[in-house]
Formats: sequence, structure tokens, C-alpha cells
Amino acid sequence: MSRTMELNLSGKIAVVTGASKGIGLAITRALAAEGVHVVAGARTLTPELAELTAVRAVQVDLAAPDGPARLVDVAISEFGGLDVLVNNVGGVTPRTGGFLSVTDDDWTTALTINFLSAVRTTRAAVPHLIERGAGSIVTVASVNASLPDPLVIDYSAAKAALLNFSKSLSKELGPQGIRANTVSPGPVSTGLWLGDEGVAATVGRAKSLDPDAIAKQAAGDAVTGRFTRPEEVADLVLLLAGDRAANVTGTDIVIDGGMTPTL
Repeated sequence: MSRTMELNLSGKIAVVTGASKGIGLAITRALAAEGVHVVAGARTLTPELAELTAVRAVQVDLAAPDGPARLVDVAISEFGGLDVLVNNVGGVTPRTGGFLSVTDDDWTTALTINFLSAVRTTRAAVPHLIERGAGSIVTVASVNASLPDPLVIDYSAAKAALLNFSKSLSKELGPQGIRANTVSPGPVSTGLWLGDEGVAATVGRAKSLDPDAIAKQAAGDAVTGRFTRPEEVADLVLLLAGDRAANVTGTDIVIDGGMTPTL
């Protein structure tokens, strides 16, 4: 009997949000490599996403109230159904001025892109998953959901809400064959952390410190001493999306190099 880790994803239809770069791009590539029909949504279509000829890239503002539904509609109209939803879109702005510097508009922006976009995309997707009689919803949260950080206070709160949302969803949809899980990465080697406007650079400017030193310190918080690679997050997402995890639902899987010190 073969022990190959066959995920049984080939031929499935998936929607991925925030797919233009970083974790979302890695997930999109990995799904496409498994033979999945991927509809990939992003506000900006990067060359890296455009070169994935087997992927249907959709330019859409997922922070707009109607954006998520428009993305799901593309999957239904072009492929006739939906099997997998990956809620990945998100964004973070380090609040180097502290809590009192975070305005109502800042809170609304953070909660919209990191939480409401997933709620809206899930709302649009669920009727089609129910019609299939099976499906998987994988939401990319963050280690900050359980390790709140004042530097990203609004982001942390939004990601904690995602965990709660996904757990509730798993209880309602489980009897209908639909699983809902989250993946919570620690620092990942993407532009969100390491780009010119990323966390390391932003904090470095605020504190007159070298961004490389800040990134090195963050990597050192993991017992592995390094950032997670986006492809490693993608591997977890694919496992949860596929049939090998058919009885896993309502679960959060942390990938942080051992950064979280508690059980």
C-alpha cells in the first residue's frame, strides 16, 4: 500500500485572497502545483502572480464591501463551483506612537482588511460549499492572536477575532461536511516583515535602529532562530485543505519556530 501523501486536491476549485505576494502567493503556487483550479484575488496583480498561467488572477479590492463576493462569483461563473476557500488577505501597520495614536479610522481599516474581509468572503463562499456537500475553509491568522503586542494592537485584536470566528464556523458547518481551520504564523520572511515599508523598517525608523538588527532580534525570538518561509505556511494550508485532514476542524495550527512559550 502506497504511503505517498496524496492530498486529493487535483481538480478541486479554490479561492485565495491576498494572493499577489508573500504567503498568499506561496499558497496560490502550491495549490496550482497540486492541479487545483485557483481563483486568486488581490488589489494589485503583481508580475509574480501574473506569470502563473494556470491561475485565474482577479484584481479586486477585498476591503470593499462587495469585493469578496465578486471574487467568489468569478470562481462560480468560470469553474462551476467551489471546494476550498483560503482567507489570507491582511495587513499591518506598526503603531510606534502607542495606543493613543491609533485612531478610529486606523481601527476600522485594520478590522476591515484583517477580519471583515474574511467574514465577507466566507459568507459569499459558504452557500457554494454547502451545495458541494463538502469543503474546507482555511484562514491565515497570526501568532499575535494569542501573543498580543502593543506595537500591532489593532492587528492582534483582528487576528484574535479570526480565531474565534473560525471556531464558531466549524461548529455550525461541520455537520454539513465543511471544515474551518486557522493557521497562525509567527514572523515570516515576506515583505510584511522585511520590505521597505515592513515591520522591521518601520520600527527601525521610529527608534533609529538598523532594520536588519530588528529582524535578527525577531528571528531570535524563535527557538529555531529564523523566520518561517512562506512556502512552509503554504504546506500547512494545503494539508488542511486536502482530504488527509478530513477530520480536522475548529483547529488553529501555529507555525512560529517555537516562539510561543506556553502550551
